[in-house]
Amino acid sequence: MPQRKKLLDILREKIIFKGYSRATEKTYVYWNKEYILFHNKKHPIHMGKIEIEEFLTHLAINKNVSPTTQNQAFNAILFLYKEVLGIDTSEWNIQALKAKRKEHLPVVLTKDEVKEIIFYMNGVYKLMLKLLYGCGLRMNELLRLRIKDIDFGFDNVYIWDSKSQKDRIVPLPKTIKEDLKIHIKNVEKIHQEDLSQGFGYVNLPHGLERKYPNTNKEFKWQYLFPMKNISKDPKSGKMIRFHILPATFGRNIKSAVNRAKIPKKVSAHTFRHSYATHMLQAGIDIRTIQELLGHKDISTTMIYTHIVRNLSKNSIKSPLDF
Repeated sequence: MPQRKKLLDILREKIIFKGYSRATEKTYVYWNKEYILFHNKKHPIHMGKIEIEEFLTHLAINKNVSPTTQNQAFNAILFLYKEVLGIDTSEWNIQALKAKRKEHLPVVLTKDEVKEIIFYMNGVYKLMLKLLYGCGLRMNELLRLRIKDIDFGFDNVYIWDSKSQKDRIVPLPKTIKEDLKIHIKNVEKIHQEDLSQGFGYVNLPHGLERKYPNTNKEFKWQYLFPMKNISKDPKSGKMIRFHILPATFGRNIKSAVNRAKIPKKVSAHTFRHSYATHMLQAGIDIRTIQELLGHKDISTTMIYTHIVRNLSKNSIKSPLDF
């Protein structure tokens, strides 16, 4: 007699079926597991409004999570009830203690600091950082780019399955266009060598491989920034060439920042903050910046108006300088 599937396995399959990203898959499974463990492994079918409120309040009071994290957990649980258990939660009117929003301004680099850090980047990582900053991308969006996502005809970069579940188009910086073309030719050479050795596979978005079996060897689907070595895909078992890892890219950024001797806490995301701030300083309207960044809510983008406002205070003299 076949074993019944575990609830979290069913949840994982439903997330994949819906076409959500792997990051969302991990996040939703994690929060539902935490929800179940918090209530002593009680099955969610036997829980509801009260238990959800208790868990969300626990996250705010005992775990001191941010409002974003609390809302992430809430969405994960609602997905379980609606999509897996088939329970309508719209009339539950769930009320939990809201996590406190910590107001803080992100670190922003000057244009000269950005140029200096880029100067100290080496090899392909220099091109990666130029594209990251030049398009205002999240790190994962940069790393997941595929050859087909670069449109030299219209000078566009296409971002699919972003954090906001909203596809978008951003302008390709013309200053890196030729370097990017040369890079792609080098990636194509690597891919041809892989094919000649019986490899050349790449992992594809959910369900696409089943629909188009031979797509995973096509060049256009290869990652724009592939790893140096081939590795085994834990899901398919095939030897594939994955994209450069976040830790590797982050480590190279940190090294460049240290060599540039910039005394700021800089991560890959700092360049996205800097992109938005510099665009705003250049007179680009806030709605356009919202679209370019892929923010769902304009309030998320408005943080950059506060940054620019604070930067403009530099023109105000201190009484010490009177």
